[in-house]
Amino acid sequence: MEIKIQQKATASRAWILDSADKLNEVQGLSAEESKYAADSLAAEQTFVTINKYGGYQFILMVKPKKTAAQTGDAFRKAGADLQSVCNKYKMAEVAIANLSATANAALLVAEGAALASYQFLKYRTEAKKLTNSLLRIFIAKDSATLKEVTQLQVTIDAIYKARTLVNEPVNFLSAEQLSKEIGELGREAGFKVTVLNKARIVKEKMGGLLSVNMGSKQPPTFTIMEYVPKKALNKKPIVLVGKGVVYDTGGLSLKPTPNSMDRMKSDMSGAAVVSCSMYAIARMQLPLHVIALVPATDNRPGEEAYTPGDVIRMYSGATVEVLNTDAEGRMILADALHWAKRYKPELVIDFATLTGAASAAVGEHGIVCMGTAGDDVKQALRTSGDRQYERLVEFPLWDEYGDQIRSDVADIKNIGGPTGGAMTAGKFLQHFTDYPWMHFDIAGVSFATAKKGYVASGGTGCGIRMLLDFLMHYGK
Repeated sequence: MEIKIQQKATASRAWILDSADKLNEVQGLSAEESKYAADSLAAEQTFVTINKYGGYQFILMVKPKKTAAQTGDAFRKAGADLQSVCNKYKMAEVAIANLSATANAALLVAEGAALASYQFLKYRTEAKKLTNSLLRIFIAKDSATLKEVTQLQVTIDAIYKARTLVNEPVNFLSAEQLSKEIGELGREAGFKVTVLNKARIVKEKMGGLLSVNMGSKQPPTFTIMEYVPKKALNKKPIVLVGKGVVYDTGGLSLKPTPNSMDRMKSDMSGAAVVSCSMYAIARMQLPLHVIALVPATDNRPGEEAYTPGDVIRMYSGATVEVLNTDAEGRMILADALHWAKRYKPELVIDFATLTGAASAAVGEHGIVCMGTAGDDVKQALRTSGDRQYERLVEFPLWDEYGDQIRSDVADIKNIGGPTGGAMTAGKFLQHFTDYPWMHFDIAGVSFATAKKGYVASGGTGCGIRMLLDFLMHYGK
């Protein structure tokens, strides 16, 4: 999808209004067409289509909602409606002009249309027939700046790439292939990628990653990304960590297939978020030194699979009693979080499809987060989450949750019992940190079973827009 500043007239245009009074500012309508539009808006229609010779005029009515966040998301949803109509009429391009009081409305509508246009057709034999017709979105010169449009284009590109990574099946996207895909992102965007193979992982004694990998015939990888601008605002790096379980059967603690294992190719969504965010950071040339880490493997009940009751010595030297092999994400993240200590980071942020408890708590409507970062960082993240409508719900890290993961035979155990699952998982991760840290459990938002508005079916890329917004405002 191309998003550009409009340089010349187009046959079809969408006008964004927040009041019927603005209708007289819409250009190119006859008196009869203006009356039709006015009557339609008076009848509470929010999307009006006027078929003109050689093109269409669309009127998008988006009235202010209770909050600025809800209003912004209403513009994105209007963009998704616009995308649907454009494809219905086999249109290749449309221009967007803003007549509302919301300064960035055209950008938000374009964002919604572009996100709604994503398709994963790689394995469809009729891909050409099924491909959306809408290819280009133009934004009127007085409705956005070139910088804003460029940043939006990069963000959309990053989300498309993340969605595709999540949608790829494990018979293509093994841990090794994931590292290759990340390497390609680095070459395209301009950041450094280093991949540690199994021999190096063994040498480093990354017990968490190696234990999860024991049941697989495919080797694990540990991928390190780094972007260093000429003049960074941060003296110490920001480190991103993404869970890269390319497929999760649950191991010997086998998952049931219906509504569970059948979508476990998405268990590397955290890896997709951080690697594709690095792609956007580098392409935008944000003035931040950022490092990203992705431990990757599949989790299978193979002959050598780790078992409930095993005691694993982690990369940090700490010992973990394994009581559930399906609590594997925290095992590999723990090694990555300990690895991050070598950078003496200013802030560490991890993304993981970690617990069903987080998904059960807030569903598909928000991201569960927790951490030890300062209140200023947490507030900035919440603000970014609201602005991008990737809303955050902070859960506590009370000491009592740490008590639940105490072990009689090791330093800690990898599950904490039937209650407080999202928080006990967070306390497990906290055990391996000694720096300001935030954890985002994206289990409920990383994968959609059906298309809804601008959220495509399959991988969503949720978290990228919030993270990029946070980093673009970092230090301000």
